[in-house]
Amino acid sequence: MKQITRLILASQSPRRRDLLVQAGLTDFIIRPAPGEEMEAGEMPPAEAVREIARSKAHQVADTATPGELILAADTMVCLAGALLGKPRNTDEAASMLRRLSGARHTVYTGVAMRLDGAELTATEATDVFFRDLTDREISAYIATGEPMDKAGSYGLQGRAGAFVRRIEGDVTNVIGLPLYRVVLMAREMGVTLF
Repeated sequence: MKQITRLILASQSPRRRDLLVQAGLTDFIIRPAPGEEMEAGEMPPAEAVREIARSKAHQVADTATPGELILAADTMVCLAGALLGKPRNTDEAASMLRRLSGARHTVYTGVAMRLDGAELTATEATDVFFRDLTDREISAYIATGEPMDKAGSYGLQGRAGAFVRRIEGDVTNVIGLPLYRVVLMAREMGVTLF
């Protein structure tokens, strides 16, 4: 196995940071990609999140020193072929939550790792089933401010956990970083993280 000098999380997401810490990985630094995030365009969601994560990793790689492992990710919510990003305002958040009410949707997270010029990318997909939500529940949830910085307008790790009837797949993927996939990718690069 290779020794790394440092793990760099190329993300500002507090959820990704928290997942790494909860898993016992505390020796990392946060260095978000400096440029604008690329748009998904016409790519299928699984490909789009992978390419966005790859772009983030490339941007941070320009500042990396030998031995630094870069970890980047991007998450999108897809409902019946439509991508639900972060809401721009409370009306958009309410609209997204109404669409997710009683429905199955898929959360895609693209993951990219770079180490000394070597690169791996992957995508994880998890199906999430919401119960029916009332307008009152949606309004109360929006009033917390919690949905405003999250793809699909909800955070599974917060109050919206009560909206979820069932999950098929990696729950950490829905939160923003599929730890299972991260460990496998690191092993493939010859690195043990945990």
